[in-house]
Amino acid sequence: MGDGDVEDGAASGRPRPGSDDGTSDTSDGDWLTRSSRPMRGAAPWERALDVPEPDDSAPLNEPSEPSGPVTVADLIAKINGGALPPEPTRHRARHEPEAEPYPDTDELDTMILPAVDGHASELPDLAAPRPPKHVPLRPRRSHHRATLVGRVAVALIAVLALALTGGAWQWQSAKNNLLNRVSALDPDSRDIVDPNAQFGDENFLIVGTDSRLGDNSEIGAGTTEDAAGARSDTIMLVNIPANRKRVVAVSFPRDLEIEPMECEPWNPETREYGPILDEESPMYGMDEVYTEYKLNSAFAVGGPKCLVKVIQKLSGLHVNRFMAVDFVGFSKMVDALGGVEVCSTTPIEDYELGTVLSTAGRQVVNGHTALNYVRARQVTTETNGDYGRIKRQQLFLSSLLRSLISKETFFSLSKLNNVVNMFIGDSYVDNVDTRDLVDLGQSVQGVSAGRITFVTVPTVGYADEYGNEIPRTDDMEVLFSAIINDDPLPEERNADNTPVPGTPESLANPAPDQEGPDQTGDDIVDTFATDPQSVTVQVSNSTAESGLGATAAGDLQAHGFNVTTPDDYPGPLSQTTVFFSPGNEEAAATVASSFADSTLERANGLGDVVQVVLGSDFDSVAAPSPSGSSVQVQVHRSTTSPTTTLPEDLTVTNAADTSCE
Repeated sequence: MGDGDVEDGAASGRPRPGSDDGTSDTSDGDWLTRSSRPMRGAAPWERALDVPEPDDSAPLNEPSEPSGPVTVADLIAKINGGALPPEPTRHRARHEPEAEPYPDTDELDTMILPAVDGHASELPDLAAPRPPKHVPLRPRRSHHRATLVGRVAVALIAVLALALTGGAWQWQSAKNNLLNRVSALDPDSRDIVDPNAQFGDENFLIVGTDSRLGDNSEIGAGTTEDAAGARSDTIMLVNIPANRKRVVAVSFPRDLEIEPMECEPWNPETREYGPILDEESPMYGMDEVYTEYKLNSAFAVGGPKCLVKVIQKLSGLHVNRFMAVDFVGFSKMVDALGGVEVCSTTPIEDYELGTVLSTAGRQVVNGHTALNYVRARQVTTETNGDYGRIKRQQLFLSSLLRSLISKETFFSLSKLNNVVNMFIGDSYVDNVDTRDLVDLGQSVQGVSAGRITFVTVPTVGYADEYGNEIPRTDDMEVLFSAIINDDPLPEERNADNTPVPGTPESLANPAPDQEGPDQTGDDIVDTFATDPQSVTVQVSNSTAESGLGATAAGDLQAHGFNVTTPDDYPGPLSQTTVFFSPGNEEAAATVASSFADSTLERANGLGDVVQVVLGSDFDSVAAPSPSGSSVQVQVHRSTTSPTTTLPEDLTVTNAADTSCE
């Protein structure tokens, strides 16, 4: 099956075709399930684009920045195409006649014209100058698509551009009206694992879609005769935890094997759900359809809703934001940013695209070359198929994000406006609003490149006889548990390039004062108190005194903590204990400072939540230590807490890694 292919005609009415129920002699030919693995080669829509190769030696056009300070009026002028907004009305000494109110009815909007002989259809449209109050979304777009990875790249950049800078408030009202909305999310899904542990997390499902509608056939992507509808060819799940201390982007192979799931039909032309009219019959299709066995079939038959449903089942993460991007402006975006540095140990030749990189080493590529770099799937020196492409995608995005952060491109109004405009013009979203992104951005401005991690879901590493990538479900569960619980991931680094505590690198090379730790006992931890407003506390009552948990929760809330609904602990404790996950020492120390003589204990599975279990010694809740003050706490290390052991062969790319691969 070629790139983006879905096994034709997702069947409806049963999950596994071919089962003999003895009720029909109809051939199973109407059910196309697992087909034999195709010959190696690109599908029609993967053909090299017939675009002239630009001159890499030519300077990349980069918008000039204003020499003076940028005013709000200047910014609005940029957004409106150069026209300055009208000056606001001011009170003047000379009396100005009061303006007539804008008429509320069409009758008042007319004017007397001389009689005109002719039919009604020939009369002038007097209402034409008035803009319509509502402009319906176009069912298809005139700008179409060259690459799927580029779409996801810009979506991720758009998220982080608005998320890593607080200046994006400038776009809020102007851009929100341009966002194309679609129904995708399923917040009540029973597949969401431990919703309390995910409270406050932001999980973006970012999808690059492959469509042959409209002008796509003119850019070498194939036609609707080659493959009708639309598919999700690049899928990335981006997690930003509640503490906003890191970003994790998980890539899913497009051919990942899934169990068929029942979904509502999706029409990619109208972006609506429900039975689809067959124009040849003409009859409507089924109310429900089944996906096939490849992940990219979910979007093809059931659209965003179906894909979110499948991803939540695979990951257990609560997907609360959705973005699908479909546009041809990727190369222009790279050029607008001044190019992106890539590094390869060998030249890159692709059977379909030809020469991608003519030389090895570190080099800055323009948009056209970057496009092929992230598209190539048949590289002569690679034998791992889609995994090589995924790795190059992650390396490219890492380099791009490093460049954006180091050059402060997020703070360049012209560059950022170009990125946001491209993202908005060729995307559709659910629960994505610029105000939300700006609020998110104000809380993650301190994230360094070392805390941005790209990881690929673990699979057996090769396709089976049907072309499916078989997932290692146990290892996937461990990976997503670590993400939900905010456990350290391999290669995560602090801003000073030291390994994050708890990562394999930190355990393999411990600091001198950390060598040879005991498995039990106490640790003395020097840390700092943090702002109570950034700490979420779960209060549990282990005593027989009713209402004690609610009282303590109310006192903590009065001191500024975020407090969840109190509950009862399943056993008595003699000493009030503060439980927290590794890496959350500051929050735990801040909470413990409100409970005299409390003990602290590390426990996996809490994520960013600090749990206080009230013991029989509990008396009252005091004000916490001032934010920023030095705090020394004694942490008990328990042997009863389970540890998360991640697979040793995870494919991980850290955004701070500048090595050449």
